[in-house]
Amino acid sequence: MATILIVDDDPKLLKMLQRTLMYEGFRVLSATDGNTALAEIQAHRPDVVVLDWLMPGLDGLGVLARLRAAGDQTLVLMLTARDSVENRVEGLESGADDYLVKPFAPAELLARVHALLRRPAVAGRDEALAYAGLTLDPLTRETQRGDRAFDLTSKEYDLLRFLMRHPRQVLSREQILQDVWGYDFGGDDNVLEVYIGYLRKKTEAGGEPRLIQTVRGVGYVLREDA
Repeated sequence: MATILIVDDDPKLLKMLQRTLMYEGFRVLSATDGNTALAEIQAHRPDVVVLDWLMPGLDGLGVLARLRAAGDQTLVLMLTARDSVENRVEGLESGADDYLVKPFAPAELLARVHALLRRPAVAGRDEALAYAGLTLDPLTRETQRGDRAFDLTSKEYDLLRFLMRHPRQVLSREQILQDVWGYDFGGDDNVLEVYIGYLRKKTEAGGEPRLIQTVRGVGYVLREDA
């Protein structure tokens, strides 16, 4: 039975989430502030943390920063009323594994939690990947283009790994969002385009030819230019 920690200072929302997750069979813990959340994570090692962004004192981003700085890779689903592309990117770049905008349906939260719980088993099967001089080592998370090494954020790494596992295969935007983020954005692919831009900048920083190609009306493909 998976353990879920809910962190939110709204008592009504906290109770609703507790009921929803307990009914689904999860063991549920709760906290109403960031410092208590950190203590609960240290003591109980939950499988997923459902973490509110806006809280008094230590907010969700502060909790994330402390977790990731300590090397803690606990799966985190960020809850927030902030729904702009920039806010989504900020949350994901801060180390969140998923992002859910309030208000939301309980069924959607459950789907996100289940998707997060499926990730570690899939990620653990990865082997070293290489295509056209681009290499990715899942054990060290090191990436190179020829002799040039470069760093990736967590979500950039997930996206590049997915593309490299399907070289020369045209991937739809919906397929990429589903497999990399574990859900789709309801037709809003702006976040995906932002991350594709990040990857292109890093993989082409040494003047190398483009590998991540746009297929108009469909999505993207990792492929050398003809």
